[in-house]
Amino acid sequence: MKSLFLSMLFLLSFLFFLANNGEAAVPCTTVDANAAACLGFATGMAAKPSDACCNGLRQLAQTVKSVNDKKAICRCLKVGAKSLGIQDRFLSMIPQACNIKVDFPVSVNTNCETIH
Repeated sequence: MKSLFLSMLFLLSFLFFLANNGEAAVPCTTVDANAAACLGFATGMAAKPSDACCNGLRQLAQTVKSVNDKKAICRCLKVGAKSLGIQDRFLSMIPQACNIKVDFPVSVNTNCETIH
């Protein structure tokens, strides 16, 4: 279960970039809960992201109020991505598959500190 949450975190990193301004950082527990359903696709176990995955990421995107929120989500996602078997080729497909617009490359290699 912990593995699911960590891998989902990576998927949510792209959602950080959807928001504009704010102050408080989004906690990893929120990121985990919203991204958990994306694990199957992000690891190549599912043919497409589930509706629950896309809906969770949309909800997460709505929580973003600041650049700090975006960076916090990114950091949460990076915590477990490598150990959970997240595959960049699938991860990068999630925004388009879920019809979520992001203005940066979605990757396990994203430098969270460069998000603006």
